[in-house]
This record gives sequence, structure tokens and C-alpha cells, in this order.
Amino acid sequence: MLNKTKLNGFIPPKIVATTLLWAGLSAGVSAHDAEHHNEVTRLISAGAGMTELVIALDAGDELVAVDSTSQLPETFSSVEKLGYHRMLSAEGILALEPDLVLGSDAMGPETTLEVLEGADIKVVKLAGAETAEQLLSNINRLGELLDRQKQAETLKFRVAQSFDSIKQKRVSITGSDKVPSILFMLLQDDRPVRVGGEGTAADTIIKLAGGKNIADFVGYKSLSQEGILALQPDLILISSRSESEEQSAPDKVLKQMPLLIHTPAGEHKMIHTLKAQALLGGLGLSSLEAADKLASSLIEIQKY
Repeated sequence: MLNKTKLNGFIPPKIVATTLLWAGLSAGVSAHDAEHHNEVTRLISAGAGMTELVIALDAGDELVAVDSTSQLPETFSSVEKLGYHRMLSAEGILALEPDLVLGSDAMGPETTLEVLEGADIKVVKLAGAETAEQLLSNINRLGELLDRQKQAETLKFRVAQSFDSIKQKRVSITGSDKVPSILFMLLQDDRPVRVGGEGTAADTIIKLAGGKNIADFVGYKSLSQEGILALQPDLILISSRSESEEQSAPDKVLKQMPLLIHTPAGEHKMIHTLKAQALLGGLGLSSLEAADKLASSLIEIQKY
């Protein structure tokens, strides 16, 4: 290929300048066309935390479907609901003709994702965030994928402020003589209460807020009323698979488990609900909100 110097030797400078100018304009148009071609107009989001970020980035208008764990504002009534994010159906997704399928690293099964990729549908999985840096990185990546870079910068600023607010409260809590003890209970119909220990999503929220998870085991374990009473938690966090149940959960728990009134949490009415979305997909907007509220409650407890 001729370089610019050789080209100047064969063609008058004015013609060269005009040619280069048009070449630059053509390249710009091509780049614009490519960008426009890759624009996401039909999006599927699988995972409560992922969908929250999509909405927060003002990309909800591109949503054609979400999984069953995702909660949407009432204005998104036309968005289809798919199955559980770990058990997605390829047929149902293909019928919606999406440009992009977003999910956490729990999205699957892999056979479904392979079928989608074989049909030239872009599939992106983002690892569940465990730190502030990872959450900010996920927001940055989503901003690029959805062409919402400006919104991503604004959201990252808000998230950084939330982490800073929680950090200041956590310093106050952990700097005191007594760090409040917390118990997380997962309520399920016709099943024993399951308590969340180390390594659970609730444990992450508790530690982020500056509290002490009183359950000294890994994962989930069923406990009786007597077992919970013996732990004497200062605050009890409860969550349910059902959003409707969460509204009445504190009263329901005390009615079903009357012995809890003899714990510091029961005596001071420190039984709080935790939204199901806060427990899915790692650190996200709901879990940050939950941690901030929990930290404020722990500060109140320390005044007793």
C-alpha cells in the first residue's frame, strides 16, 4: 500500500487532502453504522440483581423479558416473565428474538446458553459481586454493553456514596464495646426455619453493616425455637420466597415462634424483613440498601 509521502508524489496536494478527508468521513460513518448495528433493542435479564442494575441504568425500555426472581416496577407490565434464572428454556428465549441475554454467573443451564449462542444471540454472564470494586466493575461493563456510559458513571457515584455511608456507620458500630449479634432466618411454607451462617448472602450483608452473625456454622441449618432462643440475638433478620409474606413476617414469626419474645430482638421488636432480591446475585443495589438500613438499626441497638 502506498504511504502518504509516495501518494503526494503522484497526486496533486489538493486532491490528496480531499481524498483523505473523505476517507476519514467514510471511516466515521462505517464505525457509526457498526455501533448502530450492535445496539441493544431487545434485552433479556436473568437475575434479580442484574435486572435492578438494568433499570437503574435507564435501559428498562429495552427489556422484553426477565427471570422469575426479578422484580419490576408496575410500569413494566408488558415485559415477559421467564422461569428461574438457573433453569431457563432456550425455546422461550428464542421466541422473543433478543439481541442480548444478560445474567449472573448462576444463569443457566449451560445447554440453554449454548443453544442461544448457536443462534447468534449474544450471551453475557457477569460474576456476582462480593466487593465494592466488583460491583462498580459490573456497572461499568453494563454501561458499555447497553450504551449507557453516562448513566453508569452516575450510578457508580451513587453506589460509591452508599458504600461510604455504610462504612461510616460500620466504624461507629465496630468501635463500640459491644457489637450487636444478628440472626438471619429464611422462612419457607411447611418447612423448618433455616438459619443462615457464614458464606450466605445474608452473612455478607450482616458483615458489611458491621454486625456479628451469631450463627457459627457454614451455609444454612435448620434450628428449633429453643435453639434460636439459646443464641439470644439482638436483632433478627427474616426473609421469605414470597413478597406478600414478607409484609407480615415479623408478626407472623412471633405468633408462630412465641419463645422469640424472650430474646433481646423480640423484647425490643428488632425483627426486620430482608427483601428476597437482596439475597440474590451477590452485592447489588438491594443488598446495599439492606446493609445501610441494618447499620442504622445496629446503631439504635447500641443505645439501649
